[in-house]
Formats: sequence, structure tokens, C-alpha cells
Amino acid sequence: MTAAGFNRLQEELKHLKITERPAVIKAIAEAREHGDLSENAEYHAARERQSFIEGRVLELEDKISRAEVIDPAKLSGDTVKFGATVTLADQDTDEETTYQIVGQDESDIKNRLLSIQSPLARALINKSVGDSVEVSTPGGSKLYEIVTVEYR
Repeated sequence: MTAAGFNRLQEELKHLKITERPAVIKAIAEAREHGDLSENAEYHAARERQSFIEGRVLELEDKISRAEVIDPAKLSGDTVKFGATVTLADQDTDEETTYQIVGQDESDIKNRLLSIQSPLARALINKSVGDSVEVSTPGGSKLYEIVTVEYR
């Protein structure tokens, strides 16, 4: 993953541990004060939230411990690799779109961050400027030409 994606995971983990965990513990304590736990919806909701938070904390700790952080700025070349910012031209419409190929946990298509696991990214890997790639989409097959490959 990129350094930005790694930092986002660390920030989320920090937020869960420092803010969310204490808040849910407090909510459980308050719900216990209301009496009978078997019919206490607040208590059950707080316990469910606590279970989610603890699961997410474990998941984030695992991802962070196994993460391999790659700085795309230290890469170069005109071949598409992880971290590349690729400008594509749709061969039907000549419309250009730019994506950065990032890790699965940091992908965000609205911000043009394309998961390495996506069909488009897999089609682009190891291709160069000027190459055409064909990608199967729900609307049918699309042809793109690689216009530029940059490492920022």
C-alpha cells in the first residue's frame, strides 16, 4: 500500500482505540444501570457496537503489521506498476481519465484511486505508454489506450 493508505489505517486504528472504545465502554456501563439486561436494547446495541469495534481493531492491527509500504515517487519508468498514475483514453469516445493504482484498502474510485485487485488495474499492470488494453465491464467490453504513466 502507499504511505497515504497506511497513514489512514493508522489514524482509523488510533481513533477506534482512543475515542470509540472508551465511548462504548461508557455506554455499556450506563445501560447496565438501567436494570434487567435481558430486555435492555441499549445494552445489547452497545455490546454489538463493542464487538464491531474490537473486530475492526484486530483487523486493522493485522493489516498494519503485514503492510508493505511503497513510495510511488521512488519508482520510475513507462511501464504500469503498483503506485503508477495512469492516464487512459477511451478508444470509443477519446475521453481521458486518470487513475492511481493503489492497495485494496485504500481504493476510492471517486478520488480516482483504483484498487490493484480491480479488473482494469490487472489489465494495465506491465503495459506501457501507447499500449491498448481491453477490459470487460458490466456494459460490455471497453478498449483503452495508455496515454501516460507517472510515478508521483
